[in-house]
Amino acid sequence: MPQITEHIRGAMQGIIPSMIITTSKEGIPNISYISQVFYVDDSHVALSHQFFNKSIRNLHENPYVCVNIVNPDDCKTWKFNLVFSHSETEGEIFEGMRAQLEAIASMMGMENVFSLKASEIFRIVSIENIN
Repeated sequence: MPQITEHIRGAMQGIIPSMIITTSKEGIPNISYISQVFYVDDSHVALSHQFFNKSIRNLHENPYVCVNIVNPDDCKTWKFNLVFSHSETEGEIFEGMRAQLEAIASMMGMENVFSLKASEIFRIVSIENIN
């Protein structure tokens, strides 16, 4: 089972946007940047659903995604292979993500720009250090 270490969790703070790669049922790739990869538990992460409508369409056709995260302290990068589980629009995970997103926006001087539509919950298939 993949393990999310403290060093990996440092890359999940949203300081450097993460990249999500999805594919349609025809295999056409789509790459988007997301603000958050949020720790849920040792088996799951949540991705912030703000702008990535094409990625959401792809998820409904193909639930497997790849997400790259970068630790801002040393630029170490990890690839998460994930499978979509479900969406949440309320509750502890959603509220935690919304609070973190507001903090990210405040640090960037972009208050009231980011809006969290949902927390997209994924099961972790594998984690690989890629540098």
